[in-house]
Amino acid sequence: MPKSIRELADELNVSKQTIQYHYQRLPAKNRQKDSRGANIISPTAERIIRDKVAKPFIAKNQQTDSKKTTKTSKENNELVATLRREVEDLKSQRDKQLATKDQQIDHLTKLVDQQQQLQLATVAENNDLKEHVRKLSSLIEISKPVQQQEDGKEANLSINNNPNYIRDKKKIFKKAKINWLHFW
Repeated sequence: MPKSIRELADELNVSKQTIQYHYQRLPAKNRQKDSRGANIISPTAERIIRDKVAKPFIAKNQQTDSKKTTKTSKENNELVATLRREVEDLKSQRDKQLATKDQQIDHLTKLVDQQQQLQLATVAENNDLKEHVRKLSSLIEISKPVQQQEDGKEANLSINNNPNYIRDKKKIFKKAKINWLHFW
């Protein structure tokens, strides 16, 4: 279906003058006019104009794209390098933090071991003290019945077992012998 210059210009996103320029350079057999005398572009002419308009546009875009690609490539390389440095820094920080955590864990493990050893020593000491208290309690219980049976003799036992009392008694007995011999 034939198109006007304006329709083709709008379709290709170019100016009317650009389409007019290429239309005038077409061979005469491809140029047509409508009943009013306006230029009409046949499908064959449209294909020729599209090729002429599109090729420079594509070539220009390819150059621009090539420049953008080169620029983008450089930017990407810089970005990749920056990201790699950041990753290395993060790995280094992570490794330092892990080393610190390992040291803290080792320290806490030692403290727990020490606490367990102290607790075991305390339990053993408590068991020894309980055993000692049991022995003392059994001795006290044994001595209570003896005290209850010999209420008055308790004082005599303590005096007779007193070394000072025994020594004094011997001195008195010696004096008594000496005095008794005087009478003979």
